[in-house]
Amino acid sequence: MLQQLVNGLSLGALYALIAVGYTVVYGIIQLINFAHGEIFMIGAFGALTVWLLVPSGTTSVWMLPLMLIGGMIASVGVALLMERFAYRPLRNAPRLAPLITAIGVSIFLQEFVRLFYGDIPGFPDSKRAIPFPQIDYVTGPAFTIGGITIQRAALFTMAALIVCSALLYVFINRTRLGRAMQATSQDPDTARLMGINVDRIIMVAFTVGAALAAVAGLCYGLRYTNVDFRIGFLAGLKAFTAAVLGGIGNVAGAVVGGLVLGVIEAMATFIPGQFGGSAWKDVWAFVILILVLVFRPQGLLGARVVDRA
Repeated sequence: MLQQLVNGLSLGALYALIAVGYTVVYGIIQLINFAHGEIFMIGAFGALTVWLLVPSGTTSVWMLPLMLIGGMIASVGVALLMERFAYRPLRNAPRLAPLITAIGVSIFLQEFVRLFYGDIPGFPDSKRAIPFPQIDYVTGPAFTIGGITIQRAALFTMAALIVCSALLYVFINRTRLGRAMQATSQDPDTARLMGINVDRIIMVAFTVGAALAAVAGLCYGLRYTNVDFRIGFLAGLKAFTAAVLGGIGNVAGAVVGGLVLGVIEAMATFIPGQFGGSAWKDVWAFVILILVLVFRPQGLLGARVVDRA
């Protein structure tokens, strides 16, 4: 039981890192960015690209920050291009238009990586799973504490969630940009009258969400040892589920929702009979989501604008 709880928390930490990006963007412009899962995928491929460009192919721990920076640059760059050319022209359009556009952007990014990444000289075929470099100290033999086995990559993922959540809290509550984000999420028209550049704030929201997705992409590669162009679809769907479960637009809710979702999936293995086991973990996750939405539509912590982490 405790082993599965630890496994669930580490999985939930991965979902939470992606879910926070969903909820930050939604809290500012009320957009369900279904392409956010592909931003996570781009971050994983960006980190992988940095490692491939190093001639020695080293797995030394000093590669970790370089891979993280590379993943962030890739994710943030794609997210800003997406916001500028796909979403901004539709900002005043009916809500169905940006939603369909997000789905289209999601498919485009998947196919772009599938078709072109492997064509770069020296890069592996992107039409199949690509081994992800395993970094010294961050990956390797698992720790055993009191009979509970904890993978090093799982510890790294949980530590990354704690650090990112703390930094996001400080950013939102202690900086001018963070306060401008709060004002924009509450009333963008009034924020404009107060001199806030709303377009800039929306770009900041996409930047923050994409950076967190890149961290999650690196964590995914270290945890599962390979990446491919399809990893963003299911992970993005789970992260969206986590954001709704915790309360869409609520940053703390996204973290809680991600952890709860991970624990639910891990504990599904204890359900007896033909409806239990890992094959049913996704089913039970969505069953719990439906029950929460029926009895508490605003989510576990309540849906609201981005006003605190």
